[in-house]
Amino acid sequence: MVIKAYGAYAGDKPLESLEITRRAVSEHDVQIDIAYCGICHSDLHQVRAEWAGTRFPCVPGHEIVGRISAVGAHVSGLKLGDLVGVGCIVDSCKHCEECDAGLENYCDGMVGTYNFPTPDAPGWTLGGYSQQIVVHERYVLRIRHPEEQLAAVAPLLCAGITTYSPLRHWNAGPGKKVGIVGIGGLGHMGVKLAHAMGAHVVAFTTSESKREAAKTLGADEVVVSRNADELAAHAKSFDLIVDTVAAPHDLDAYLALLKRDGALTLVGAPASPHPSPEVFHLIFKRRSIAGSMIGGIPETQEMLDFCAEHGIVSDIELIGIDEVNASYERLLKGDVKYRFVIDNATLAAAA
Repeated sequence: MVIKAYGAYAGDKPLESLEITRRAVSEHDVQIDIAYCGICHSDLHQVRAEWAGTRFPCVPGHEIVGRISAVGAHVSGLKLGDLVGVGCIVDSCKHCEECDAGLENYCDGMVGTYNFPTPDAPGWTLGGYSQQIVVHERYVLRIRHPEEQLAAVAPLLCAGITTYSPLRHWNAGPGKKVGIVGIGGLGHMGVKLAHAMGAHVVAFTTSESKREAAKTLGADEVVVSRNADELAAHAKSFDLIVDTVAAPHDLDAYLALLKRDGALTLVGAPASPHPSPEVFHLIFKRRSIAGSMIGGIPETQEMLDFCAEHGIVSDIELIGIDEVNASYERLLKGDVKYRFVIDNATLAAAA
């Protein structure tokens, strides 16, 4: 099926309207009419070829929500008209240790929602800045939020699970002190989720102007990270710090805030490396620097259900498809609270 999409033909070209082909629905596939798609910082890095290996034309988008418009003959548990989502994963090997554990995100054969090899035309996956997508049923998530919240649910498929997974893995909850570094698309979700889990939440921002906003999101305390005294007041007190910043920065200031056996978990993905940390910050208190990448399909469903139960959605700015290039420039400046979401209905009129 030929449908409208929005993408780029080169890293130095703006995104524009184009036509793409989606595969026919096979026996285990689900076809989704995309209602909304969130804009992730990864979209910008990939489509502008700031990360290696971008295939063009590149159609980004992995925060997808919409309605099922066709189902394969052997699909179970999903039906026409269901509200569903698709995140960062559209395939995996399905039989390795990671897939068996529901950790498809760590499968060596994981296929991302865009820019990953696939037998489908044109030879790599094309993402959610499009009218429809066809996905194997295993990678389709059920949405239980009210329909009127659907646009604000879209960023949960990346920003939500990217912060939920480390919070769950490192046991954020009552009696734990959790730091969230950066109050952007990822960080604002981290604050909301850690608060809902019952942790004592401290938000870190470089901007004094975000102090009250972070408290509104659920932070118990806010630290302006440029203020050495504010940082020092929290020395050796954190069980977990989740660092969401997608730009290289000094990690030592945060390592010094961890308790013995505390973890600094990196989820932001900068285009170039962080400066090397001081090893003594690690060895003196058996601290660790770790990483976490999105989450597996079962955990993503768990996150969506948790958010529905607790009334959690992303704070968004809804845009038309013709505003995508301008939104990328605003994203680079941090000029969004806190996630752009595309109204995919606007694709139909895109020139």
